[in-house]
Amino acid sequence: MTRATVEAPRGARVVTLRVAAVIEETATARSLVFEVPEHAADRFAYRPGQFLTLRIPGEPPVARCYSLASSPCTGEPPKVTVKRTEGGYASNWLCDNISVGDSIDVLPPAGTFTPASLDEDLLLWAGGSGITPVLSILVSALVRGRGKVVLFYANRDRDSVIFDRILDELAQRYPERLTVTHWLQSREGVPTVDQLTEFAAPYADHHSYLCGPGPFMAAVTEALADRPRERVTTEVFVSLSGDPFADPDPIVDDADADTAEVDVELDGTVHALRWPRERTLVDVMLAGGLDVPYSCRAGECGSCACTVVDGEVTRGESGLLDDDDIAAGYALACQARPKSDTVRIRF
Repeated sequence: MTRATVEAPRGARVVTLRVAAVIEETATARSLVFEVPEHAADRFAYRPGQFLTLRIPGEPPVARCYSLASSPCTGEPPKVTVKRTEGGYASNWLCDNISVGDSIDVLPPAGTFTPASLDEDLLLWAGGSGITPVLSILVSALVRGRGKVVLFYANRDRDSVIFDRILDELAQRYPERLTVTHWLQSREGVPTVDQLTEFAAPYADHHSYLCGPGPFMAAVTEALADRPRERVTTEVFVSLSGDPFADPDPIVDDADADTAEVDVELDGTVHALRWPRERTLVDVMLAGGLDVPYSCRAGECGSCACTVVDGEVTRGESGLLDDDDIAAGYALACQARPKSDTVRIRF
């Protein structure tokens, strides 16, 4: 019998970033601009609409995901925007304690709230701090794309509008391609489904992207119920319950262990791995030294979504995947465990 212990390189995905600038956006929101070290530049290349996972000091420390408000198409450094939430330890700590020159541990960009093409016409919906990833998509589409962009942005009042000046400047710079509609609850009340449906009607051929508080998202989703499912993309804020920065337990390479064989296609390269049936695919890939995309390891964020091309897996208890997703072969690598003896996965 041969036994060996296989461990992923400790902290292999964690990068410590220096805060290069702090921007006060509103009385309750601030942006953190990061300086990425040269050795991590490739790993911090990102797509419009993705997010970073930050480790917030504490006893114990907590991990939180914050969307990138910056655009990868403009050459600006990565920037996340944090809005205070009542009773929210992480957001208040970042707003109260982080200064220029401080450092914080970060996981590389992740997330699937990103357009497949920047050339299509876009109908963007944002509520409150949900503007953060939406702004990244909006700017990227204007700079690199050819389509028209329509933004519906709902806030409590004018003082709570994040990126107000930036949006005004963009509307003046791209008058033929960008339309911005501000909806202020203090003036117009909470938008109803009927009002949102009426607003969306002229843009039936646009791809919708929406992010914001739960009630706002639910109303917009209902207003777009007649649109094809693949033409409506949503992003949901999550508060992670686990610690994605912690190293996974080592995997014992036991010749007599019950394992499956998995071929993992990642960035165009196929990797052959042994997959113990009690371990998740993320654990196995980390132990194999692969830079697997993940942000929570708890089935809460969807960053590790992959496609089961061949074979069968169990999908755990996460509620992120619906019946249509499962029928299409999607699984979360942080929850998936092998059922068949051979599996093929594509990221």
